[in-house]
Amino acid sequence: MTSVGNEFELTVEDVAHGGWCVGRHQGQVVFVRHALPGEHVRVRVTERTSNLLRADAIEILTASPDRVQAPCRFAGPGACGGCDWQHVTPEAQRGLKAKVVTDQLRRIAGIEREVVVEELPDAPGGLGWRTRVRFAVDADGNPGLRRHRSHDIEPVDRCLIAHPGVSELGVTELPWPGVREVEAVAAAERADRAIVVTPTGAKLGTLPELKASSAVLRRFKGGRIQQVRGRRGVREIVDGREFRVGAGGFWQVHPAAARVLTAAVLGALVPKPGETAMDLYCGAGLFTAALAEAVGPEGRAMGVENGTDAVRDARYNLRDLEQVRIERNDVDAQLREWADVRADVVALDPPRAGAGAEVVRSIAGTRPRAVAYVSCDPATLARDLAEFERVGYRLTGLRAFDAFPMTHHVECLAVLEPVNPARRHREAQD
Repeated sequence: MTSVGNEFELTVEDVAHGGWCVGRHQGQVVFVRHALPGEHVRVRVTERTSNLLRADAIEILTASPDRVQAPCRFAGPGACGGCDWQHVTPEAQRGLKAKVVTDQLRRIAGIEREVVVEELPDAPGGLGWRTRVRFAVDADGNPGLRRHRSHDIEPVDRCLIAHPGVSELGVTELPWPGVREVEAVAAAERADRAIVVTPTGAKLGTLPELKASSAVLRRFKGGRIQQVRGRRGVREIVDGREFRVGAGGFWQVHPAAARVLTAAVLGALVPKPGETAMDLYCGAGLFTAALAEAVGPEGRAMGVENGTDAVRDARYNLRDLEQVRIERNDVDAQLREWADVRADVVALDPPRAGAGAEVVRSIAGTRPRAVAYVSCDPATLARDLAEFERVGYRLTGLRAFDAFPMTHHVECLAVLEPVNPARRHREAQD
């Protein structure tokens, strides 16, 4: 029986979701990290389950032409788990992600769709893009990043995918006694910086002096965030509009993603003056703002968000748009309250777990002429697309964006329209 720690050779057959490649050993499926399709490698088993093995490629015996030397010295077997594809050219990374999205759509939703992952600007060579980085701190106060599928911490002196504004704070160069985590945040286009500190105990001790000016916040057990010094967060600018975003809240981490995705959502929905638009899981109001400006004062833009701080930010950010209404609630609960509302267009950007069947059915119940679904997980996206198909909405467009270079993550935009638009129109008129 093959056990954890055993080593053997295999030929890698394909890429799999989650930053893995797949091979077989003695008839058993092996999920391998740090490899590429077509390579012959020596692996070391890191985990065994009842029906598969997980392993690291520790020696490349026959290399893929897409293989390169990882730019980060902390990438590799047993080291930092943040990046999956440091050993792959940027072009090949996008090809692997496209293959994963294609496979997930086919296997989970029965959808055959050719996918191209589009490169985003402002991340030369796939580095220096991540505007929010959460560093773990070990018992001695040394900051680092967690190893793959582990609570163990890999001490690092820098993170190559971190945005320059994050690196300027110098988190990895300082000691953090009495701290469990430090989240470093930088605005994409402004000099705003912030750190969110999670102490190990009830009290927040004296913090080290950061290398650059920064707001400081504290995260309590349960997620509540307390302002300690400076602003509550950072200010982002998208298409000339300023957004206040809480340091511990959600915002696209790639500096170009908010701008590119907003344009893609508007291009997919084509909202018209006087229409009703919904933005579900609206966060700080990014898509809500664009939809509100498109439908104009005679229209409605209705946002839903469950996070208290995000709702506060969204209401503040969109205070000049009278056609905007932001509700604090779970999306499924709010859609039940809005059962009689008829939406013309719907945008949604749920967390990685996806929207789920109940939300999908409720969206269909609002009878929109178009839905724009933004997703960072192709598996849950495919599951929800299958549910949309069951309630009368079909996939009419799909774009994918490399918003997370060097990692396995990919941002997708799925566009859905009613299978029977004439029936949808009649029902909407009733």
